[in-house]
Amino acid sequence: MDNKVYKIALAAVMAALIYVATMFFTIPLPGNGYANLGDCFVIIAGFVLGPVYGACAAGIGSALSDLTLGYGIYIPATFIIKAVMALIVYYAFKGFDGKMIKNSIITVCVASVLAEVWMVFGYFIFELAIYGAEVAAVDILGNAVQGLVGAVISSAVYSVILKTGLTKKLMRQ
Repeated sequence: MDNKVYKIALAAVMAALIYVATMFFTIPLPGNGYANLGDCFVIIAGFVLGPVYGACAAGIGSALSDLTLGYGIYIPATFIIKAVMALIVYYAFKGFDGKMIKNSIITVCVASVLAEVWMVFGYFIFELAIYGAEVAAVDILGNAVQGLVGAVISSAVYSVILKTGLTKKLMRQ
């Protein structure tokens, strides 16, 4: 199979995994949102798929979840926020030259935390524009909890993936 076709197929599978993790592991939060496990796989998409395919998988899988769960107003924001999360993870982990900065759990954790800080900030700005300061402020806590869970679980899962060499197999390296 052509490498480009393989990456597109892998991105589609990752988008589906993000969708499922978001849909079926959802906890409604006070305010306008919900916590979920989708961020774990958004972050892993950035690590495994790289900037283009990872961002597409993260944005599409997460936005489809908003559509299905009835959060239609969030779809454009979610697409952008989650796609940028994958970009942040990739560039924090691999650097702008595409070479791994340091293959360690600390680097994985830092990349994950940076992505989740962006997520909290991104939704705050979106909700500030749509709902106002009071609602946006209330949702910070829920988004921060979701971010913490996503960063911890994705760091643990990706550490296992690195140790097993699965990333090299997935990306045919």
